[in-house]
Amino acid sequence: MTSQAASPVSGASLATGQRSLGDPSVRFPLWPPLTAGCPVTSTESVSYPVEVDYAYDKVPAGLFTTAPGQPRGHERWAPLLPPLHAPGLGEGGTPLVSLDEGVWIKDESRNPTWSHKDRINRVTVSAAVGAGAEGIVVASSGNHGASAAAYAARAGLRCVVIGSAGTPPAVDAFLRAYGAVVLPVPESARWPLLRRIVERFGYHPVSNVTPTHTGHAFGPEGYKTLAYEIFTELGVPAAVFLPTGYGELLFGVWKGFAELFALGLADRVPRMYSCEPSAGGPLAAALRDGIPATRVPTGATAAYAISSSVGGYRGVVAVRESGGGALLVSDAEMDAARAELARAGLWTELSAAAGLAGFRRRGDAALDGPVVCVSTSSGFKDRDLLSAEGSAELDPEDWAEVERRIRG
Repeated sequence: MTSQAASPVSGASLATGQRSLGDPSVRFPLWPPLTAGCPVTSTESVSYPVEVDYAYDKVPAGLFTTAPGQPRGHERWAPLLPPLHAPGLGEGGTPLVSLDEGVWIKDESRNPTWSHKDRINRVTVSAAVGAGAEGIVVASSGNHGASAAAYAARAGLRCVVIGSAGTPPAVDAFLRAYGAVVLPVPESARWPLLRRIVERFGYHPVSNVTPTHTGHAFGPEGYKTLAYEIFTELGVPAAVFLPTGYGELLFGVWKGFAELFALGLADRVPRMYSCEPSAGGPLAAALRDGIPATRVPTGATAAYAISSSVGGYRGVVAVRESGGGALLVSDAEMDAARAELARAGLWTELSAAAGLAGFRRRGDAALDGPVVCVSTSSGFKDRDLLSAEGSAELDPEDWAEVERRIRG
């Protein structure tokens, strides 16, 4: 993994197999995708994910050179992704928006279903097609479910979304438009039901099925494209701050930069900062205690998209290997960050503002260079989309109320 072949850019995947994060010497063929983590290194208490390996010595020389006529979406990065058996929707290519001097926002709300999850679902639905599955199943009441339903529809697969009664209006509209089968159940029942559907119907799981989080074997590979895009436009930032639930996005972005470094294209890897709700924070707890993954109790938070009681080893690897850190942010800090983004013309859901909230909490001390805060999704995805005041009809003749709202 030290040089690039001097051949033209090719759309063929260079993926060669899967390997355990628990012990990289433990390797498996590329197919079938190991959707339940590593069967060799995992224990009853810790599930170790696997990652995809590539023939890095065959990476085309022009892959990271910007030129007219390049493919849109994951096709541009196909050599360093698992095989793209499912058609895309033009995912990726989202803008970097300058916020302050040296502070950039990677606005993932510009993806096809308005969130970063489109990057992962192009890859996981492709895995389902490659494995010959008739459908996919996902446990989600938010962005992941909406995105999975879109890519399943695009690929002609059935999609079952196991959610809850608290699905945001925009997500519910996405699911109904794409014809997904929605099964609202209590949160504690989601994953047992998902596993049963996998066993009984043979549907491909595109969300986690293990006690500590492993997720889909191929999924985080789709998130690497964020790193590729940041690199081609900005170079290597000093740090990247990311909203963090299970840590898949965190790991994917770190791995993308780690690949660029190993290929000799980047001179370093940026520090990766996880930004979790202070009402939980399993990744912060695992790093504090020096363990691969853990569970924590969770309190009330409006940042539902990244509220998680269980973490995974991927996030530990990304923070540890990059020399970054784990930050806990409050709802008030995320709300302030969301308001700051709105003043800059960017409307995000509360969870999506966690990256900027984490950066503001940490500050830019000892960060020599530009900083990227990833904003993961649109404000349309919040559960409290319509406030009581905002949805109530206003009498246009009540000028005092009109003036109060404008001044307020």
